[in-house]
Amino acid sequence: MSNPQGDARRPYMRSMDGWWRKNPFFVKYMMREVTAFVVAAYAIMLLVGLLSLARGEAAYNSWLAVLTHPISLVLHLLGLVGLVYHTWTWFEIMPKTMPPMYSNGKRVEGSVITTVGVVAAIIVTVAILLLVWSVKP
Repeated sequence: MSNPQGDARRPYMRSMDGWWRKNPFFVKYMMREVTAFVVAAYAIMLLVGLLSLARGEAAYNSWLAVLTHPISLVLHLLGLVGLVYHTWTWFEIMPKTMPPMYSNGKRVEGSVITTVGVVAAIIVTVAILLLVWSVKP
């Protein structure tokens, strides 16, 4: 009983609009992925600074002037919030993506791994800030 003209029924096509907004897990996942663009944008901004440094003192001073503009300062503050969120979620998923760790025959809890990662990131950040601020121009 085949239809010589083809099947008149259309297959069910589920809408993909906003699928991630229905589940809090996916909302958090998408926020983490969006903050990756913030990380990339900041890396590009630093690369532009490095290129302006290579072009000479005038170009570098112009780049520094752009960074001191109030809009740039607000964007840096928003970027900092995005980077902190990205860092936190990065270390939060670390125990889920790495092989199990054992210490003294016991499995290390995921919260311990996350906490150690965040504390290490804070220590490295503070050390870099102290190093940069201690350099005399």
